[in-house]
Amino acid sequence: MSFLSRIGFIETEEQERTRLAQAPEGSLNHYLSTLPVTIEEWPKDLLVELPWEPPRTDQSYRVVVVPIEFRKDALPDGVEEEPVPRKRHSGSWTCAVVYSDHPSYPVGGYRIIVPAAELARGRKIELAEPAA
Repeated sequence: MSFLSRIGFIETEEQERTRLAQAPEGSLNHYLSTLPVTIEEWPKDLLVELPWEPPRTDQSYRVVVVPIEFRKDALPDGVEEEPVPRKRHSGSWTCAVVYSDHPSYPVGGYRIIVPAAELARGRKIELAEPAA
């Protein structure tokens, strides 16, 4: 547990899971509440395979993205600061699709918006070093 979680400034893993699980069953957030966090680092410029397995969809898909630009969550009207504890994986990322077998997400400059909580539960892909 990080220092900021211990002092109550940022959600703990359990608080985040509980918040996501409160979303309606069948929603993306509810699905994400069932998955472990696998990427703790800032995801900008990483290759990330998104979690697209049943029950999220009727069949497995492979969608790999590169997060390019972060957008923080908008606060409700009249709220100046995010309440404490702050969300552990808040905001969303504009991502480039670099591989996909999903018919709705083509490769080749296609951009999608991905919640930070989804990227954190993706699988980081490492490219092999070319042989010398």
